[in-house]
Amino acid sequence: MVHTPQAPPAGGADISLPGRLSDERIASALRLLEPWRWLTRPVFVDMHKVPTERPLLFVGNHTLYGVLDIPLLFAELQRVHGIVLRSLGDHLHFRFPLWRDLLTMFGTVDGTPENCAALMRQRESILVFPGGGREVAKRRGEKYTLVWKQRLGFARLALKHGCTIVPFAAVGVEDGLDIRLDADDVLASPLGPWIKRLGLRTDVIPPLATGIGPTPLPRPQRLYFQIRAPIAVPAVPAPTRERCVELKGRVREEVERGIAELRAFQRRDPRRVRAPWLFGRDRT
Repeated sequence: MVHTPQAPPAGGADISLPGRLSDERIASALRLLEPWRWLTRPVFVDMHKVPTERPLLFVGNHTLYGVLDIPLLFAELQRVHGIVLRSLGDHLHFRFPLWRDLLTMFGTVDGTPENCAALMRQRESILVFPGGGREVAKRRGEKYTLVWKQRLGFARLALKHGCTIVPFAAVGVEDGLDIRLDADDVLASPLGPWIKRLGLRTDVIPPLATGIGPTPLPRPQRLYFQIRAPIAVPAVPAPTRERCVELKGRVREEVERGIAELRAFQRRDPRRVRAPWLFGRDRT
């Protein structure tokens, strides 16, 4: 059964957040996902490890472009556990009206501290990618690499609210695409000085990748997801930087182990590539 948010406690900030998906919208989204599910035949490992208590903070790796695999995890969590994930979006997304409206329609929230706190008070299940837009905009040589830099926001959020962290890993998307041109190439080109002069964010310049032949369509790959052991986090009203760094390190280690285990499983899977005679073997 889908969890119903509780009202914020007295004294909590009164913040207006987009509502979660209605049952009708969830059903429509699941129908739209069916062709992609058929093509990628996703494998979900250890879904039984998802705790029953709330709130939960799902923390994992962002794969290239960021949108080719995560909807399938959303759908599986809703199907198996009745969880409707609330995704924290990069602030950049909310600068573009139409795109912002689309994300909001599907329950995505601008990842401000105030919004995060409001979701926690409502005991929601929240999705966060510490790598943010930079991890989506992979460079060559960063296949399945975590690009978390010095970000501690998710660890501070979990500690302040005493929520359980659910680490997870995702593998498959980055075997179906080859990066041909990345942000480093763009910045080294004549466009680079103009981009810097305009003050544009250089960390989120998307790469140019090809999949099936010279097209951007990814080679059909089986997608793999793994839920790691949940990490119960005691509430610490004013967590120190050292405490946040330690928690971040624990979560990062779990995600990296999950990626390694999934890639080992992937190598043993004879059905990892859809129609290999048509699209060719993927590159390990």
